Amino acid sequence: MSAVTEKIKILCADRNMSAEELAAGAGLTVDQVNRICGSDIIPSLSSLIKIARALGVRLGTFLDDSEEMGPVVNRHADTHQAVTFTSHQTNNNSHMDFISLAASKVGRNMEPFLVHIQSGTGKESPSSHEGEEFLFVLEGSIVVHYGTEKYVLNQGDSIYYDSIIDHLVTAHDLSEAKILGVIYAPA
Repeated sequence: MSAVTEKIKILCADRNMSAEELAAGAGLTVDQVNRICGSDIIPSLSSLIKIARALGVRLGTFLDDSEEMGPVVNRHADTHQAVTFTSHQTNNNSHMDFISLAASKVGRNMEPFLVHIQSGTGKESPSSHEGEEFLFVLEGSIVVHYGTEKYVLNQGDSIYYDSIIDHLVTAHDLSEAKILGVIYAPA
């Protein structure tokens, strides 16, 4: 089991919350919750945000390694473990790898990530969740599908949006890209 899955199970047990109750609170199906809880892969970021909300915890609860009260510094030379979120609709891996830039910061309200976006498989689906997102393109180009709009962003471009609207971020022109993403999801 992944550390994320274990934390979900522990939090559910602490709250005497069944899979049905978690599904209802998170707006997911019971099948999706069972697939998440019975897997060693990390659910989609959207699903994880919804689960955090249903459990009354912040998103970072699932990503914390240790807890620092002061600032968290990431050095360029440091090696960081990437997290690949999966789709809550299928068992396929996502097209994005996330490196948390604040996993050890206790009580944070934002989730900053360095995100590597691989060329898409064409099977990605939009997601939505409460909160806001800020994306800054570090390398390559991305396409942000936001509601009915489509935005192509190149190196140095950024976008800030309400994440309650269906959105999907993919690499542009089947190339890879790297972005800085900051997610705010209210607890």
